[in-house]
Amino acid sequence: MKKLVLFGAGKIGRSFIGQLFATSGFEVVFVDISESVISELNRLNEYKVVIKSSQPDEIIKVGNVRGVLGAEVEKVTEEISDCDIAAISVGQKGLPQVIDTLAKGLILRQRKFGRKPLDIILAENMHNADKYVKDILNSIIGRDYPVDALVGLIETSIGKMVPIMPKDEQEKDVLLVYAEPYNTLILDKRAFKNPIPDVKGLAPKDNMKAWVDRKSHIHNLGHAAAAYAGFLADPSLQYLADILKIHSVKEFTRSAMLQSADVLMRKYPGEFTHPELTNHIDDLLNRFENRALGDTVFRVGCDLTRKLHRDDRILSPLIDGIQAKSPVDKIIMTFVYGLCFRAKDEKGNMFPGDVVFSKILNNNGLSYVLTDLCGLSPTEDRKTINRILSTYRRSL
Repeated sequence: MKKLVLFGAGKIGRSFIGQLFATSGFEVVFVDISESVISELNRLNEYKVVIKSSQPDEIIKVGNVRGVLGAEVEKVTEEISDCDIAAISVGQKGLPQVIDTLAKGLILRQRKFGRKPLDIILAENMHNADKYVKDILNSIIGRDYPVDALVGLIETSIGKMVPIMPKDEQEKDVLLVYAEPYNTLILDKRAFKNPIPDVKGLAPKDNMKAWVDRKSHIHNLGHAAAAYAGFLADPSLQYLADILKIHSVKEFTRSAMLQSADVLMRKYPGEFTHPELTNHIDDLLNRFENRALGDTVFRVGCDLTRKLHRDDRILSPLIDGIQAKSPVDKIIMTFVYGLCFRAKDEKGNMFPGDVVFSKILNNNGLSYVLTDLCGLSPTEDRKTINRILSTYRRSL
């Protein structure tokens, strides 16, 4: 049986990456810092994934699994040395520690087998994840190890949304995880050093940057458009599924996503078609309306300093669209609506960073926010700044 070593036994690790590989015949060895999760994986050698949708719940049993504590570095190193493929799903904060252990495993692998490449799936939603991992790996492993020849760093686009689990369900079964039906893992075809594994759900792409941008410019932008327009339409509504029942909000969200799709097609000629992206948008909206996800307006919209930044979901396609002279009025309005976002969590609190963002906007004005918080250049991005300022003033 082929073996996957998967760093991260969290929700995406178990409900997505682990499930895909285990159900395709791989043994999955989870590496995690949670003693309770690792203990249960080794006791049961299986866990359950509950598929949440508008249909009755479907329960999938995922077998052929076990675990190793991340602190047991020697054991983890041994697992890496002879595995067939590895994956990482720990979030950016956990990456440095994982890469340090990974480096030890790669060195041992070379000692045992010589030039035996290892492909590592980077199941992290971050731009240039491959470069980030490679830079840290090179700084640890030294010049004597040929990283470029022996390590395939496989970028991904993670589109799977994980429903929120009730606390009592989590306490009853620490391994139980909820998931939506969507189960496609888009990943970089060109980065593999070995043959791409025969795993149902893998969708290798030649132009990975285009597909990473598709996730940001359509999926993430759509989330933002719905949350920000929805909050202004009815601040009392808590769930994304409920605000999308408001016709004007759903139509605005779809229009913004379609404008961003047009920008994407101009940016990557021949990679996407209008019908493909339209179908993708309608499928996403249907998934956003899945009330079983329990996705809140607060979660989807909060953290304005990150989500309204130049390199993120709204300003990035907006800048590209203005340069391409595409229609972008709905994308601009999404940004302007975001400036007004004041949603609160279930305890009645705003996201701390959003409190700071709002105070700076009120005290220093929008021009200051656009350059000093959102990262727009007063010279290079002057057209974008002017379009936003004029729309904002008209909207007051």
